[in-house]
This record gives sequence, C-alpha cells and structure tokens, in this order.
Amino acid sequence: MKARYINPYTDFGFKKLFGEEANKDLLIDFLNQLMPENQQIATLDFRNTENLNDLPEDRKAIFDLNCISESGERFIVEMQKAKIKFFKDRALFYTTFPIKEQSEKGDWNFQLNRIYYIALLDFFYDVNEEKAKVKREVQLKDQDCELFFDKLKYIFLQMPAFKKQEHELETRYDKWLYFLKNLEDFNEIPAILKEPIFEKAFQTAEIASFNAEQLESYQKSLLAYRDLVNMINTKYEEGYEQGIEQGIEQGIKKIAIRCLQQGMGVEVTMSITGLSLEKIEALQKQI
Repeated sequence: MKARYINPYTDFGFKKLFGEEANKDLLIDFLNQLMPENQQIATLDFRNTENLNDLPEDRKAIFDLNCISESGERFIVEMQKAKIKFFKDRALFYTTFPIKEQSEKGDWNFQLNRIYYIALLDFFYDVNEEKAKVKREVQLKDQDCELFFDKLKYIFLQMPAFKKQEHELETRYDKWLYFLKNLEDFNEIPAILKEPIFEKAFQTAEIASFNAEQLESYQKSLLAYRDLVNMINTKYEEGYEQGIEQGIEQGIKKIAIRCLQQGMGVEVTMSITGLSLEKIEALQKQI
C-alpha cells in the first residue's frame, strides 16, 4: 500500500511541513513546545539558509531552516537523517553564524539576542543508556553546573527514543513528536490529533495534493533517504565494529553522487548527506 502522507525525515518532507511561508504557523506551534512559557514565539521570518563567513576562502554553512522572531531570537532548525563525524562540532560551528550576524557597525556593546539550534535526529547521537533521552538541552555551565550563559541553547530530539503510543500522549509536545515519527504510516488522522494545527499539517503532508513537480522532487528525496537508511542498516548488520564511520562515509558519498547524477543541486545534496561543500564539489569533478 502506498503511503498517504510524506516522510518528514526527507529533505523535501521536512521543508514542506515547516519551511514554507504558508505553513509558518506549523513551525511556530512546534517550536513553542520547546520554548519556556515566558519565551513563546508570536511571529517568525524565514532568512537565507545559506551563510558565508567574511572571507571567500572560509567555509559555507547551509541550514535546513534559518529563522528570526519578532523579538530578535535566532533559530536554526535541522532534520538530521544520519550520524555524521563531528556532529557536535558541526552544531557548534553553525551557531557562530547567527552570533556574527548580530554584530553592529560602529559602537556596539556586544549584547546578543538568544540563539537556538534545534536538531531532530533520526538516530542516537549518544548511545550511552543514560544519555539516550528523547530531548537533550545543552547550555554553557560552569564547574558547579550553574548556568553561565542563557542566550545560547542546543536542543537535540533523538526521535528513535520516543516510544509513546497514542493513548500515552499527554502534551502538545508529545503530539508533535508522535505526528513526526509516525506520519508516513498514518492512513487517516488519529482521533487525538484532530485539532486545527495538526489537521493543517496532515493536509500539507498529503501526497495526493502535490503537483507533478512536487511529486518528482519528493520521490527523489525519498529515494535518497531510503538509500541512506539502508546503507547504514547494512553496515551495522554486517557487524562493522571497527571502521564503521569510514564505511558510512563512503556510503554517503555514493548517495551524494547519485543525487548529483539525478540533477539535484549542490545545496540539496549537502542537506541530504551532510557532506561539506568542498566534498560535494570534489565529487562533481569525479562525475
């Protein structure tokens, strides 16, 4: 049976749900479940997802979603489909861009607005049992575990750790994670999700409503996602305890080549695979 709704872990699916102007209310509602009550978001503006450092030789960063609230808070929101090397380093690097873009010319007192890096992960980035939580919030603290700086926060949602079933959902936050984790498997809207915001999300995600161009883009994105998942599963099933990261990296490069051969752009290929611009350009030369 063909799926009725999109897979939100695909590049196309994630941006269809949360990255379009018409669906900005979906993103705001989702993000508000992660924010404290006194920091709820009223409005959001999408910004350029491509950021460059000051010098042309510096590295380029491409985010899935880059947003700013009416009060100046910055949000980087990403869907990560596979564990990549130096994942935490990458998250830290990405938050340097919204820090730098707040600098003002002339006299400036260095006051910053809050910055949030939010990543939905289709994997465990920490396999230790005590760290395999659904949500991990990370902030700068001192040696006594007291908060040092409250304007930079990393929120990692390890989706494989979310196990709740429909009858166990208690909060709007639970409902959003349940929706995202199971969307592709739904044939109809569950009773507990029959609320206006989720009904709009289901309507947005219904594949039958796509035009021919959207359908083609989604199918390519879905194929790339499945190739990536199958490659990772195969590596683990074969028991690669040593050198597994190298094996995964080689597999991701093969997926990147397939994406490029199918006409996907550099930015889309970077978003799907997590490879750097330099590596994508090197693969283009090989092709």
